[in-house]
Amino acid sequence: MPSPLYLRLPDEARSIPPPRLFNRGSVYLGFLGWISVLLENAIRQRPVLGTGYYLCKRANYEYALKDRQLSEYIRHHPEDFKEKEKKRMAEVLENFHPIR
Repeated sequence: MPSPLYLRLPDEARSIPPPRLFNRGSVYLGFLGWISVLLENAIRQRPVLGTGYYLCKRANYEYALKDRQLSEYIRHHPEDFKEKEKKRMAEVLENFHPIR
């Protein structure tokens, strides 16, 4: 048995093909939504196109690479990075004389 909604449609409506998935209105509204998201990100001072995660990940990688190179240099050239003798706080600070 056909559904009640199907019975209410006139015969001409049953032969009409369904509307296209993309028409001017749907493309326009989709573009408008995308632009509104970009605008909101710009107002809130976030990365506009969402590439902030990848930029941060790339920066962390470059900093880790630089740290590794520096630690390798220190390991291969210990004569340039000699340990200094440790001083006590009494040797570093000057005597305190309050002025009244």
